[in-house]
Amino acid sequence: MPLPPGNVQIVDRAHRKVTLPPMTPAVTPLYAALLGLIYLVLSLRIPRLRIKHKIGIGDGDNHDLRKAIRVHANFAEYVPLILILLLLVELGGYSPWFVHFMGIVLLAARGLHAYGLGQTSGPSRGRFMGTILTFFVLAACSLLLLLKFALS
Repeated sequence: MPLPPGNVQIVDRAHRKVTLPPMTPAVTPLYAALLGLIYLVLSLRIPRLRIKHKIGIGDGDNHDLRKAIRVHANFAEYVPLILILLLLVELGGYSPWFVHFMGIVLLAARGLHAYGLGQTSGPSRGRFMGTILTFFVLAACSLLLLLKFALS
């Protein structure tokens, strides 16, 4: 009998045929899209400041441009990996509510961090909370995936 479209048949450890449903993520794409829009906003700040201050490359020793570049770069350093981890958590069968929770925390974290670092180069509550929450999501997703691997 043919398999439904998108399904995959495998043989498990007990040599039984198992049919797996299509692995289409339902939750992570929402957070990828929202974070993508935040990244777009952070990205657009840089050319605006370059034009305003007539700086073609680098930061021209301009404090505002340097901050915008760091906010943008920090986002780019953390968000892609965490989204991959979140996707793997979702595809690993964890509760959609848990995936939503992690996505919401990540959105809040990155918003707080961008706002805090955008306000001052020094310490700020937003930057601190954003960093802590980002590390929380990174650690939680990583540890869950390691646990799933260890138990399989």
